[in-house]
Amino acid sequence: MDARTVLTQLRDKKTLTNKEISWFANGLATGQVSDAQAGAFAMGALLNGLSEPEKTMLTLAMRDSGDVLKWDMPGPVLDKHSTGGVGDTVSLPLAPALAACGAYVPMISGRSLGHTGGTLDKLEAIPGYKTDLGIDKMRQIVGEVGCAIVSATGQIAPADKRLYAVRDVTATVESIDLITASILSKKLAAGLDYLVLDVKIGSGAFMKTAADAKALAQSLVKTANGAGCKASALITDMNQPLASSLGNALEVMAAMELLTVGHVQSPMAKVTVELGAESLMLSGLAQNRQNAMAQIQAVIEDGRAAEIFGAMIKAQGGPADFVDRWRDRLPAAPVVRDVMAIQTGRVLEIDGEALGMAVVQLGGGRLVDGGRIDPSVGLSRVVRLGEMVDEYTPLALVHAPNPDAADRVAKMVRGAITIGAGQALEPPLVQERVV
Repeated sequence: MDARTVLTQLRDKKTLTNKEISWFANGLATGQVSDAQAGAFAMGALLNGLSEPEKTMLTLAMRDSGDVLKWDMPGPVLDKHSTGGVGDTVSLPLAPALAACGAYVPMISGRSLGHTGGTLDKLEAIPGYKTDLGIDKMRQIVGEVGCAIVSATGQIAPADKRLYAVRDVTATVESIDLITASILSKKLAAGLDYLVLDVKIGSGAFMKTAADAKALAQSLVKTANGAGCKASALITDMNQPLASSLGNALEVMAAMELLTVGHVQSPMAKVTVELGAESLMLSGLAQNRQNAMAQIQAVIEDGRAAEIFGAMIKAQGGPADFVDRWRDRLPAAPVVRDVMAIQTGRVLEIDGEALGMAVVQLGGGRLVDGGRIDPSVGLSRVVRLGEMVDEYTPLALVHAPNPDAADRVAKMVRGAITIGAGQALEPPLVQERVV
């Protein structure tokens, strides 16, 4: 077996065998496959596509290129994965809420990518919180607390890590087949029994159209099920930020307001409840959707989810009193300024990607791989679709490192929000369920 044989088969649109795909994935992990060959594979997959069996084989081969966790827990082991958006901080309240309902949640998460925030970057805004735990420590925390949110170790799906880096520089990130295998290889390496996918659609998402979002959702669900992990997906709206805050510490604050105040009527809270209910139904912890939603709402409202979140923060190196003193523990930007509207009208459109890039420009995201992040910066109190504004109405508050940065980003915020006459189209939060 050699890379050239595999690439010739892919180029000529011939079906790859399990042996060929397994060899190639192992070659990615060991370095036997060169960067040029990895790039050729990615381009071939993008242009010619992979069949359902090939996607499943690639997913399993990349999963098996490193460590695969196994669990022996008294409840289902499950997780949620979002395809990325702005103001999407659902993972923070959802993981402890599911744990409070009897699930075990080993959540291997990622960092900011493009205009979207990363769960790990948000949690690292909490002083002392460590995401780079070893497998044994993660296993201990999941067993004792019920959930842990960590980064992938170097031995979790190393073939995917290599292929992803090559895709990023060869214009092949958009391949739905490779997106599917990349997401699922890491999730399945966590030893999950069940997985719920949150596929975002709209201006703040990677998938801008209904057709693309549904294609990705179907690909993820079919491939996960084919790989032995029971899965379903919700397609959820990202035509405006899910929470009213964007930025790492600010999004942690949004999550803590939900966990400690317990109001479940905000858009972010509603999506949290919907995804939580989907997880409970999928895993058999609830018999119907009404009961599942009631369970998730109850553990948020009565503080059980907050208690577990606090225990997780402490176990991963954060302050023991974080749930009680989170407002004092999170960093604050030195400059906080209103971004005023400059005309009267209704908010008709919000360019979520542009708002996400505004946070990146403030230092809240990465312009280059490995770049440092300022956890204190971002936007808060962002207006919602349909709101009436005038020159006395703030469109958002900008949290900036200095006045010049605040001025630059204020212009970006105004440019991202369309104000005019007429009615705004506000799509439903949950647009479709894919099984």
